[in-house]
Amino acid sequence: MSNPSLPTAYVEAVTALLGPAETEAFLASYDAPRTYGLRFNTLKIPPSSPAAGKLAELFALRPVPWCGTGYYYEESTRPGKHPYHAAGLYYIQEPSAMSAVELLDPQPGQTVLDLAAAPGGKTTQIAAKMAGQGLLISNEIHPQRARILAENVERLGIRNAVVTQAPPPALSARFPLAFDRIMLDAPCSGEGMFRKDPDAISEWSPEAVELCAARQWDILQDAVAMLKPGGRLAYSTCTFNRRENEDTIARLLAEYPFLRLIAEKRIWPHREQGEGHYVALIERDHDEKTPAISAAIANREGADAVRRGGRERNRKRGARSGPSERSAATAWDSFRAWAADELPAFAPPAGGTPLLFGEALYLLPASGGLALTPEHLTGLKVPRAGLHLGDVRKGRFEPAHALAMALSANEAAPRLWTLDAESPLVAAYLRGETLEVPASLRGWHLVTVACGDDQYPLGWGKASGGQLKNHLPKGLRH
Repeated sequence: MSNPSLPTAYVEAVTALLGPAETEAFLASYDAPRTYGLRFNTLKIPPSSPAAGKLAELFALRPVPWCGTGYYYEESTRPGKHPYHAAGLYYIQEPSAMSAVELLDPQPGQTVLDLAAAPGGKTTQIAAKMAGQGLLISNEIHPQRARILAENVERLGIRNAVVTQAPPPALSARFPLAFDRIMLDAPCSGEGMFRKDPDAISEWSPEAVELCAARQWDILQDAVAMLKPGGRLAYSTCTFNRRENEDTIARLLAEYPFLRLIAEKRIWPHREQGEGHYVALIERDHDEKTPAISAAIANREGADAVRRGGRERNRKRGARSGPSERSAATAWDSFRAWAADELPAFAPPAGGTPLLFGEALYLLPASGGLALTPEHLTGLKVPRAGLHLGDVRKGRFEPAHALAMALSANEAAPRLWTLDAESPLVAAYLRGETLEVPASLRGWHLVTVACGDDQYPLGWGKASGGQLKNHLPKGLRH
């Protein structure tokens, strides 16, 4: 890409930030190749495991300095096309975007919100740090992006995440002062995307920057309302201007004296190997004496009005707005009976609440810091109400793909059918084809792919008569 394609107002803004000499180096970075990165999914593979070593060799990985599980790769190695990607062993993520969650540093057992979460890079990074303990709510207001977010949560085998599709005010009305950690990767003018996506340049203007800053300010009000005393909020963008970054944070600190800036980090593409990112870490006072809800909520409709409006909208749109009246307890018994026969080594996460949406049985995750109940979700669109265990159809239980991806090989043993990563049978399975298996093989089996000295799930198959019927969801076949 050539520098003259950049808007004059944008170049002037960068020059004001960096000075003329460094701006030259910054503009020259647009002629350099973009960077590519992936992050290991430590819910499946520890960084020191044989599987991690195999991936490092296979994709010629080089470490990202600000993320212990992040690595650069060369475009030609195409890890996104490999079966290990389908197995959820890693997440393809721009390297500088990994910096925000590293600064937020969520911990196991905490209650965490990712407020603008799609497509899922930061959600999956948060989930890995939480190690399956605590509660993660991942929200995305746009329907198509929320679906992609839910698919990535599923692919990486995350058990303790709820995916919601809600405007921030609907969440802040339900969850005042609820979260230990909040990640807000705010919608922005995308200046750090120009090298990756030249089309983004045509959408940029000084007016667009102002519109983004106004939207970010509105979302931040709800984020503050949901942050516990002593909690931390990471605010990030993939843009360079001060208006959406330092100026927005300065305004936030002036508006809310109980907030303080802990750290601030910028990544520039001419200084480090990344497309560019900004992140600020904010902490709320521990001993703050505030009302039960923050001032930001006082100017909005109350929780009851939000719930009533949400239910009405969902009824009009035919959306799934809450658990059905069918007995979740009966469905849970069906699952337990199935698991006793098919997955004797699997223990469901402790403390969860079974929820039934139509035929679909979910396990709503538990959190010590937030007593999450089905009522919290009433009136919300919920693409994923925790771990989807399976569906109860005509009195029979059929396991969900999400359950397959959340299992380890040990939990599914001995019901495993393992394929070599280079075998054409892996490609055949991912296309949705039926596989030939020994006639002695019967019942549900977890189809896995070998990596290092372990096996990792791709999905379910059901064996009968020498054939393994493919149960990979049609939308995931390729």
